[in-house]
Amino acid sequence: MSGETDLTKLLASLSPSLSDKDYVFCTVKDGVYGDFIETKPLASFVEKEGLTLVLSKASADAAGLIYQGSFKCITLNVHSSLEAVGLTAVVAGKLAAHNISANVMAAYFHDHIFVAAADADRALALLQSNNL
Repeated sequence: MSGETDLTKLLASLSPSLSDKDYVFCTVKDGVYGDFIETKPLASFVEKEGLTLVLSKASADAAGLIYQGSFKCITLNVHSSLEAVGLTAVVAGKLAAHNISANVMAAYFHDHIFVAAADADRALALLQSNNL
């Protein structure tokens, strides 16, 4: 598996960046993978309660999908291995210590943290600090 596994190296080279888009989480009861593909979801996940979509707020509004809250995505621009231990725990813990909710999504190359849009600048500053 490619990517860095050493937590010290990962934390030293996070280089977090903030998305310019607002994202939302929607759920579609009885939805299946591939539904709402025209909304160009950033991610989807099938749960027993329905299909969860993570998509731009603009796409959700255009499709008439219901959501609660608006989020910004902070990408940790370090190629972390899917087998790395502790990275998301440290990041989520840092944000939690400052009362910021972290919705973490791991992709193949990077980890992505969705935070409430109102907390995004503060969350980014915390993750850019050398105090992780």
